[in-house]
Amino acid sequence: MATADWNPLGEFYYRKAEVYSMEWSGLVDIAKHTVAVSTYGGPIALLKDESKTSRVATVAKPVISVYSAAGKLQNQMRWNSGNIITMGWSGTEELLFIQEDGVVLVYDMFLTFKRTFGMGQEAKDIKILEAKIFPSYQGTGIAVMTTSFRIFLTSNIDSPRIVRLAEIPGLNEAPACWTVVLLDRQPRALVAKGEELFLVDQGGQYQNQRPDLSENSGAIIAMAVSFNSKFLALFTQQGLIWIGTSDIQKKYCEFNTKSFQPPQQLVWCGNGAVVGLWDKLIVVVGPDKDWIRYNMDSPVYLVQEEDGLRIIGNDSHEFLHKIPAVTEQIFKIGSMEPGAVLYEASKEFQKQNQKADEYIRMIKDKLDVAVNQCIQAAGHEPEPTIQRMLLRAASFGKCFLTDYRPEAFVNMCMMLRVLNQVRHHSVGIPLTFTQLEHLSMPVLIDRLVLRKMFGLAVKICQYLKIPDSEGRSRILAHWACFKVQQKSEDEEKLARTISQKLVDVPGVSFSEIASQALELGRKQLAIKLLDYEPRASEQVPLLLKMGQDQAALTKAIDSGDTDLVYTVLLRLRDKSSQDFFMMIRGMPIACSLFIQYCRQQNIKLVEDLYYQEDNSWEEGNCKIIRSYSLDDVEERAKLLEDAMNCFLRCKNDFLAKQTEEQIKLIRYQRKLETDTGRSYADQSLQKTLYQLTVEGNHNMAEKFKKEFKVPDRRFWIMKVYALAESGDWIELDKLSRTKKAPVGIETFIDACMKNKNSLEAKKYLSRVPPELKVKCLVRVGLFREAAEAAIESKSEEDFDYILSRLGSAERQVADQVRALRPQLAIRK
Repeated sequence: MATADWNPLGEFYYRKAEVYSMEWSGLVDIAKHTVAVSTYGGPIALLKDESKTSRVATVAKPVISVYSAAGKLQNQMRWNSGNIITMGWSGTEELLFIQEDGVVLVYDMFLTFKRTFGMGQEAKDIKILEAKIFPSYQGTGIAVMTTSFRIFLTSNIDSPRIVRLAEIPGLNEAPACWTVVLLDRQPRALVAKGEELFLVDQGGQYQNQRPDLSENSGAIIAMAVSFNSKFLALFTQQGLIWIGTSDIQKKYCEFNTKSFQPPQQLVWCGNGAVVGLWDKLIVVVGPDKDWIRYNMDSPVYLVQEEDGLRIIGNDSHEFLHKIPAVTEQIFKIGSMEPGAVLYEASKEFQKQNQKADEYIRMIKDKLDVAVNQCIQAAGHEPEPTIQRMLLRAASFGKCFLTDYRPEAFVNMCMMLRVLNQVRHHSVGIPLTFTQLEHLSMPVLIDRLVLRKMFGLAVKICQYLKIPDSEGRSRILAHWACFKVQQKSEDEEKLARTISQKLVDVPGVSFSEIASQALELGRKQLAIKLLDYEPRASEQVPLLLKMGQDQAALTKAIDSGDTDLVYTVLLRLRDKSSQDFFMMIRGMPIACSLFIQYCRQQNIKLVEDLYYQEDNSWEEGNCKIIRSYSLDDVEERAKLLEDAMNCFLRCKNDFLAKQTEEQIKLIRYQRKLETDTGRSYADQSLQKTLYQLTVEGNHNMAEKFKKEFKVPDRRFWIMKVYALAESGDWIELDKLSRTKKAPVGIETFIDACMKNKNSLEAKKYLSRVPPELKVKCLVRVGLFREAAEAAIESKSEEDFDYILSRLGSAERQVADQVRALRPQLAIRK
């Protein structure tokens, strides 16, 4: 029966089920070790202090062992640092060791050292008595109590900021117990001083809490905070367990254990029951004073989880949890919930019994509820056989629903396949569905990567159709970084192996892998791996870091990325300024780019360089560029005259003439500014003519035309557009009627339309030559008239042109034009 191992606790039921038979059975005695277990099915760390267990006095350092949740050994090491006060795990499965000098050492689960930090100068100077590791809203936090009974804490070990909590008045000896609670998203310490309870915070404030305890209950000697930090349990000298909220505002019950010995552990089972451990006895107490008793065969260690309690012993790993409501609805004896009836109907259907039909008819109006209950219950079941039965029942119920969406069923099947795989003893992550929902699938993938289970992580990503950038590619990049740590392998063979595995994997950065190899001192391996990196922007910085300057510059030039070349050039210039020019002289592209950079940053330096090399042409160019950094017109003209002389020296008559023309232009512009009060500075000849025409200064524009010998056609086009912009439509019309005009009438239409005056543009349509009529009509927006003209001229090419421009026409007009297409064929 599914309910055979259910135990009632008030209105709820609890179940204790075996998760694993431990692989360490017969090899490990929990009672002789300090134990630290990571939540969410994480690994187990054991510290065996041989100096305490050996009959002969010894100074041997303790041994640290890390096991999977199934008791499979991951790694061992002998501790060679200071005296450990507390050992525990962070939320990202890092193993933390807090020493008596306040130094925190961080290791990964394979006991590879990662980093260290301290808990402040006072902790270092006067040592610490106790330490607590707790989850916070910022990550994982640590709180320590010094020998002067002051508490220091940090809310995030990844970026530790040590704060000191308020002092407790009259605390002259170590408190019997203390813990950390999260109130208003801030960590605070609860400290028991005899029968008093103090709440201290970071603002230097303390509050004397007064839990509603019975008289003569004695001093508080143990306390436990629930997983969500909302509930608190206290244990007193007289054996009372007080259960209430963590802010002490509400009391649920007091339970008399009749034990004057404090429990070895006082923890919560999820957030609904308190569990005390005395030797091999486990007592579960609910908020209504109901209780359950379990007798264990060997010493155990308790680990509270979000939705239950892990019980780790010498031979087995068990999980105690509250039966979810949906599971109770289906399996409770006599239940008539839709899910229970559907479950029975499915079983009868498997037996080919007609009762299945009767059961389905009973819940025909609630079939969707029944299906959802079976799906949800399957998620909470640890046994694959029961999962299958529940999912089979859900599938059976779906057959009678016409509009049921299958996503929930499919998602649950996929999640259960993943959960069952990671729960396997070879993986050893006994997650529940509730824990997976809180943890999320990406975090589970990361935890598999941490365990070096790259193959399984990739298969799960492919099964769940996770994008390669978030799944397979990322995992294989971690695999490659792990491979470069294997120093026993040949570098050439290792680089080839990594490249063969990753060459077709999108999104993998060989530079990151090479950087990892460089950090490990494997420079040649890093260079070989960089050869497979397709992005020069990733290659070059690492080559520079390794001192491969020539290779970095060559790669940058080959990439065609000028910004990257500049990065290398400037780095090399700062690094070796004397040999720099000699290095880049043999590389024309690098030399050219550096000169171009100097032109923008220090043009005088380039000008002097060309003067020394007697390169008058480039010297003149530099003078021209530099002249436009000067505000004074005469100074600019003088520098341009120097440039003209440079061009004459190198017999470049064209550039000399152009420079002479420019000198003349800027002097004319200066005179114009004086006469008109308007600015013409830094304008080209074309822009100057255009501005003069827009302003109506036609005489001056004609004078400039003659002075600078502007071609008629160029001048006319400029004038047409300038008149249209200024809105001088009368002058524009007069200009269009000039005989022997060098521009066609379509230029006038374009100018009008550019300035959004279709009415004026239409005035010129009658004078458009036949071969341009269609295009001009389209330009003005007369699509129907254009189509009729194309039909008249029997031009299929013109009609196709009209159709290609219909996007800007109204829908009705476009439909009319398309309807005229058959007439073209008739005319032909």
